[in-house]
Amino acid sequence: MEALKSGSDVLFVLLGGIMVLAMHAGFAFLELGTVRKKNQVNALVKILTDFSISTIAYFFIGYGIAYGVHFYAGAEVLSARNGYDLVKFFFLLTFAAAIPAIVSGGIAERARFNPQLAATFALVGFVYPFFEGLAWNGNYGVQAALEAATGAKFHDFAGSVVVHAMGGWIALPAVLLLGARRGRYTREGLVSAHPPSNIPFLALGAWILTVGWFGFNVMSAQMIESVSGLVAVNSLMAMVGGTLAALAAGRNDPGFIHNGPLAGLVAVCAGSDLMHPLGALATGAIAGALFVWMFTITQNKWKIDDVLGVWPLHGLCGAWGGIAAGLFGAQALGGIGGVSLTAQIAGTLAGVAVALAGGFAVYGLIKKLVGLRLDPEAEFNGADLSIHRVSATAERETNW
Repeated sequence: MEALKSGSDVLFVLLGGIMVLAMHAGFAFLELGTVRKKNQVNALVKILTDFSISTIAYFFIGYGIAYGVHFYAGAEVLSARNGYDLVKFFFLLTFAAAIPAIVSGGIAERARFNPQLAATFALVGFVYPFFEGLAWNGNYGVQAALEAATGAKFHDFAGSVVVHAMGGWIALPAVLLLGARRGRYTREGLVSAHPPSNIPFLALGAWILTVGWFGFNVMSAQMIESVSGLVAVNSLMAMVGGTLAALAAGRNDPGFIHNGPLAGLVAVCAGSDLMHPLGALATGAIAGALFVWMFTITQNKWKIDDVLGVWPLHGLCGAWGGIAAGLFGAQALGGIGGVSLTAQIAGTLAGVAVALAGGFAVYGLIKKLVGLRLDPEAEFNGADLSIHRVSATAERETNW
């Protein structure tokens, strides 16, 4: 009976890992449809190779930092509970690999390829698992201290803060250190429009991410006996709220509309197992409006060239989600309860602080040692020269 139960859990978590793995295709197509046509090959190659580097970093270093499990330590880990620990690693790897996928959208069209791979290794191997272990494994006694002080631990069921806010706030230093794309802002302070190159690709990316998100959220239970239909319905309501709010705030702009459901889903991750569906709808709607508002401000007023708007989408909406879990998860607002707003604010601020410190440390060091930005010729051509040559060769052979 125990083996049957373990086998069912293995399949459950494995299917979740596959769904979240598919979300990385969504990251790729979302970026592909947003960047200019000359940068599309670079975007596709970057997402796939970042995932591969993330796997190596998380397998050998990051998972051990977060959970104290090392798969090369003994054979018993490989076979215990039908290999449950292995598929759990796979599932959580897909979360960890979302960090460089998020960053990729912010630094698109002017970042050097190989230095970004080095940053991916450092972020997934060290920075992300440090906070992941604090929040999800109780490392260093931080959760116990929060519980003693506020009556509840920091609650982040599926990663509004642990994954999304971390990714968005890590991306912000990278974007600031890189600077804007050439020609994005004129000397007179005007904004040069760089519209999405392919709305159908952008929409496809948004849909892939949206569908996969139900694996991201629901399968975060990690065991069949813990699965909750409430998580699925709350994810749906937040998605709808984000879409409609982005439709209204973005004045029917298709780029905003297709990012609206993602904003709602980012925000609901933390409290999706606690909120009433109406609370999830409100959480998603606020996130959708927040994304449109802050994307416009960062691009047009603050002149921060965050190409896909990953700081507003993941950083700010993720932080809002951490706080929203403390609001709409409370019984007073229809939630299940067992959560503290004070603990949620403290945990969210801790995640933001770790992300900012890690982002500035990693990208600042790389900028100082080898440089982050493409040289003018490579940026003009739209990619690292090595990738551009491969693309050009294939095009010549096809034309011939």
